[in-house]
Parts: sequence; structure tokens; C-alpha cells
Amino acid sequence: MVATVTSYTLPQNQAKPGEGFDGVVRVSVGNSYGTGVLLYDGRAVLTAAHLLQTVSGTTSSAVAHFETISGSQTIAASKIEVIPSYDSINSNNDLALIWLNTAAPVSGNRYEIYRNSDEIGQIMTLVGYGLPGSGASGIVQNYTGPYLRLKAQNRVDVDAGTFKASLGSLIAWNPTGGTQWIADFDNGLPQNDALGQLLGVTDLGLGADEGMITSGDSGGPAFINGQIAGIASYRTSLARGDVQPDVDINTNSSFGELGFWQRTSHYQQWIDQSLRSSYPNAPTKPTEVQKITAEGNSGTTYTYFLVQFNGLRTDSNAMLSVNYATRDGTAKAGEDYLAVNGKLVIYPDESQAVIPVEIVGDYLSEPDETFYLDIFNPVGGSFPDGAVTLTAVRTILNDDGWIG
Repeated sequence: MVATVTSYTLPQNQAKPGEGFDGVVRVSVGNSYGTGVLLYDGRAVLTAAHLLQTVSGTTSSAVAHFETISGSQTIAASKIEVIPSYDSINSNNDLALIWLNTAAPVSGNRYEIYRNSDEIGQIMTLVGYGLPGSGASGIVQNYTGPYLRLKAQNRVDVDAGTFKASLGSLIAWNPTGGTQWIADFDNGLPQNDALGQLLGVTDLGLGADEGMITSGDSGGPAFINGQIAGIASYRTSLARGDVQPDVDINTNSSFGELGFWQRTSHYQQWIDQSLRSSYPNAPTKPTEVQKITAEGNSGTTYTYFLVQFNGLRTDSNAMLSVNYATRDGTAKAGEDYLAVNGKLVIYPDESQAVIPVEIVGDYLSEPDETFYLDIFNPVGGSFPDGAVTLTAVRTILNDDGWIG
């Protein structure tokens, strides 16, 4: 990714290691490739279903390529899951998960998913490994250079359901409302403002920061506030009568084209529960919770915090949630464990869920160390005895010999 306004060779368009995008990976499947993004658990990559539909459940050819501040690493899949409701004809529910056969590199960024439904009108940051290009001329033809992780911005313009309802038979497919959103590639000129011309949703773009997805960006993330708000799915060029916003009429990621993203806030339950069902040795009751965890010698291992809801729901269909964040004790985030913060949702078919935290393994002899996890801001329920915050502690057990 992406087609940009200015040259893809400029630093402002490159998502270099160490800039916060080291969890955006290139996904290769056989002879094809796309993009994916590492989720908050450090084991699963979220991507597009159409990249993986032919290999769902197999591990024969799916590989994630990491480029981080610590170097490059290639990790094969241990399991692949395409969302069961994937509809290839209408490009609905175009999501899939790849579980890595080992933990992602510690230097690879982990990302929370965006859980609010207020994406329309917000600015998103697009990151991916698609073919480079420019808005003026589209994708670079016959590009043979290295894979590039590029970035740009765009504004979420409209829900795909609204788009379909307004344009009717001009749209040959049927995107489900509330599950996809759309952005167009603007150059500041009204005649190339596709959604302004076709739908009356006027926005002339973000100037030199504007960009659009290209071939190879499928599965790539769109970030809002550093969280995964969308997954790149497809793009198109549309015209109606004398209205032809695309600068060259070809579907090549040039100015005037439209990009479509799957809306992660709509799919948060499938994502969360798919991950939860794959956590190794996760506790299912308080007596199974391990409060002391050996650090190991390399990579990361999990320690779990179990959150239970023991009350009665006033609405059986309501989601419950708490915010959570780790906090240093004698253990230091980034050295001894990987800090996490986000929102834990307990869905209507659940009464509990776990929060995984990754412990960083090493060969250093050091004392046993502790860190904390706070949960706060309960929604749909309350903490006992009027508490505002609940805190649990974990001990990381030194397993590397005596301390002198």
C-alpha cells in the first residue's frame, strides 16, 4: 500500500520499522500475497477472507512476514479460519484469521480493535504491502522492486449500505449495511470527488496525505486512534451517465476511485471469541488461575487474568465490558512483559472471559518480579462494594539460576 498523492519513495509515505506499524505484515499464500495485521493476543493475524478461502483450516502455504525494528522474521501458520458467513459474491464478511505457529516477535506491534460505531467522518491511516502507485496515474505498471510497507490517510466517507440504497442497480453487488464502509481517492477537485459526484457526500480530500488501497493491500488495516477500525477488502471505479469521477476510467487506484473496508466494530464478537477459543491452557474458573508464571528463555508465553460477571443482566442481549491496563511493579513493560490496555467485552452468551498478557522470556538471572492489571469503567454491571478499580497481581518466576 498505497497509491499516494506524492511519490511512494518519499519518507512520509513509508511505514518504516519502529514507527508503530511493525505489526502490519505481508501475508503470502502460495503464489499470491496480501496484507494482515497482528491482533492484541500476539498470536493471531487478521486479514481478508478472499486471500485464504481456498486454504481455510490448512497450514500448507500461509506465511506472515514481519519487518520490525529488530529485523525481519517469517512465521508460518498453525491454523487458518475464514469467517463462516463469508460471501464472496457480494464481498460481505470478508475476514479471516491466521494463527502463527510461534509467538510474534516481541518488537512486533500488537493492536486492539476499534469497538465504537462512529467511524463515518473520521480520518483513518492505511498501511499495507500493495503495489505502489500515484493518484494521477494509478498503480506502477510492471513494478519489480522490493515489497514496500507504505502508509497514507483517507476519510471514512459513507456506510456501504447507504451507498447501495442510494445508487441501486448501478451497484451490481449487495454490500450489507453496517458491515462495510467506503472512502474515495480525492485530489482536491470536485469533478474527481467520486462520492460527492455520485452520492452528494462531498469531501475534497486530505491533500498530500491522501491515499488509496491497491493490489496487495487486501487484508491491510485502517487505523483510527491506533486501533484496527477496518480491513481493506476491494476497490472499484464507477460512472453514471456523464459523471465519470475516475481520472482515467480504469480500476487502478487512481484519483476518483472507491475503496471498501470491512468494519471491525461490527465483527468484534467473532474476532474476540475466535481468539478466546484458541488460547492455550486458559483458565475457566478461579481455581485454575495461575498467579505465578515462569518467564521462559525466549519468545513470549501467556499469563491470564480471568474476569467473571456474577450478577443478573437487565437485558439478556446486552454486552458487558470493562477497560483494562497493565501497570509495572518490579517487572517492567517491554522487558519482562508486554503492556496491554483495551476493552474486554463479555458477550450475551458469556459470563466470563480472560485477558492474556505475554511474558517475555530471556536467559538473564534476576529476582522474581511482579506486575499488575487494573480493570475499571464497568459498563452493564458494577464492581462489588462500590469499588472503582479492581487490581490483580502476577509474579514472573525467575527460571535462569541463582541470583548472586
